[in-house]
Amino acid sequence: MQTLLRDPRRATIIVAAGLIAAIILALGGRALYAQIAGDRGIAAVAASGDIQVGGIDVDVTAKTAEEAREQGWKQAMKLAWKKIDGPAIPDGQLYSLVSSVVIEHEELGPGRYIARLGVVFDRARAGGLLGRGENVQHSAPLLLVPVTFSAGTQTVYEIRNPWQRAWAEYQPGASKIDYVRPSGAGGDSLLLTYGQVGRRSRTWWRNVLDQFGASDVLIAIADLDYAYPGGPVKGTFTARHGPDSEFLESFTLSAPNQDALPAMLDKAVLRFNAIFESALDAGKLKPDSTLNLGAPQVDPALQRLIEYGRAAEAQERARQAQATAGPVPGETPAPAAPAPAVVSSFSVQFATPNAGAFDASLSAVRATPGVRGAAATSTAIGGTSVMTVSFAGDINALAAALRARGFTVRQAGAGLAISR
Repeated sequence: MQTLLRDPRRATIIVAAGLIAAIILALGGRALYAQIAGDRGIAAVAASGDIQVGGIDVDVTAKTAEEAREQGWKQAMKLAWKKIDGPAIPDGQLYSLVSSVVIEHEELGPGRYIARLGVVFDRARAGGLLGRGENVQHSAPLLLVPVTFSAGTQTVYEIRNPWQRAWAEYQPGASKIDYVRPSGAGGDSLLLTYGQVGRRSRTWWRNVLDQFGASDVLIAIADLDYAYPGGPVKGTFTARHGPDSEFLESFTLSAPNQDALPAMLDKAVLRFNAIFESALDAGKLKPDSTLNLGAPQVDPALQRLIEYGRAAEAQERARQAQATAGPVPGETPAPAAPAPAVVSSFSVQFATPNAGAFDASLSAVRATPGVRGAAATSTAIGGTSVMTVSFAGDINALAAALRARGFTVRQAGAGLAISR
């Protein structure tokens, strides 16, 4: 030790190595913090069942700016009603059907109003006139992963981008697809990356889906090719589904310049929704059964051998106990009574897109073997309801019984979430 300390060359090397290690640790910590920090999240708008019509262009002149704007909004309401094939009704009745006007872009002048607007009609009041008053049958919760290809990079939530914003601002209330749209903030940028899209491991995907309460995954890819900075943009869009990234459909759109890119992406989102709805109707969006890990399954032949071995061991233990204790003279041994099953209560969440699904799920759970009773404790038609289930057994046995009834079961602690 004294020789080492007295050697100036070795002392210099040790000090330099320590400084390098400290710098690497500092830079590594900053890099990891940079991956989850920053203003990267875009919160998705709340889903509503109202009827939204976007992309309505108006150009109105009047005496004042306020009057031009009011006339422009009324004109947009009429054009939106015509766009969705609404029947002829008085203007006063039409205006009463509108719940809100969304300003996508507007320019105000002294006596002129130029804008692109969106009009939202209240479904409860307008649905009957449009023949859309019925409940919409939704899919299982599906995690949406928006991927952007641009300039040789693949981006999901690493930075804010127009493709993520288009999906965050999309109003899916009238869609058949129950989208799960992460905000992209915090750890979302670490969980959902382009690398995750290429993984095939069911364990990886199940862990990711459980983080967001989803049953399966939808992948929306936007490949944006810029002719030159700020110039025309060509977008090639591809819809994929599932942990194996199965191809559904592809299409192309174009925008004349950077300013028109958001409108092109909004149009692409609507095309994607139509593709996903068609796939749902064709039975292609059923949750992948391989994602439902459940309890480990034992080969039936091996299970029989295990049962035979346990029965032989039990008989041997019984013979040894009888030989040790011996029969009591004049007393007939009574048969052992089976141990009663312990009845426990569990909380079960279940998807209820409509009243029919609510009744069907409740009835199916009540008819499950081992269930002593089931009562709804929270009802949310169009969302997720909660029931309390009394079951003769533990939570793993309840999960297995529900899977046998055709439910997809996800277990989280002392509760379950089921869907079909």
